[in-house]
Amino acid sequence: MIEERFVSAVILSPFALEGFVKARSLSGETEHLLRLSSAVLRGKFGERVYKIEKTLAAGGVPAHILIKFNGIDTPEAAKTLSGSEILLSRVEAAPLAAGEYYIEDLKGLRVLDAGGGTLGEVSGILEGGGGHLLEMRLLSGALKLVPFRNEFFGEIKLEKREITLLATWIIE
Repeated sequence: MIEERFVSAVILSPFALEGFVKARSLSGETEHLLRLSSAVLRGKFGERVYKIEKTLAAGGVPAHILIKFNGIDTPEAAKTLSGSEILLSRVEAAPLAAGEYYIEDLKGLRVLDAGGGTLGEVSGILEGGGGHLLEMRLLSGALKLVPFRNEFFGEIKLEKREITLLATWIIE
């Protein structure tokens, strides 16, 4: 199932005295976040839509932005948003280049071997020091992590909800 909205950024902490928050883009891109006029936040309070008064590029690696939400006017109020996720629709999300995928679209893909046999399913994507790791739940129930790189994975067929693991030795 292809998700229509997904987590694009995480609010880290309050910033300055006017109620701004510092947010980290999960894609490393910020242009799409700087154009938002509102956003759905998911946090300890559930999900809530907030209007955005102002956004500013904050730079840094990973990419950060500053956001001023309507009605959040103090550092104390901004602190209540810390840890919240910013959910965006596909239309609002960062555009994809060739060979790129939204992480949410990879979750739930059936993992096949080179012969077309089912090995398991993608249960998640984790950030590792050298890149992303694809978390697989094998048919046996075991969880395995595989570097999400071309030498391990072949064709990704989102329409068929399949991905091919080329190097099955890595999960043994």
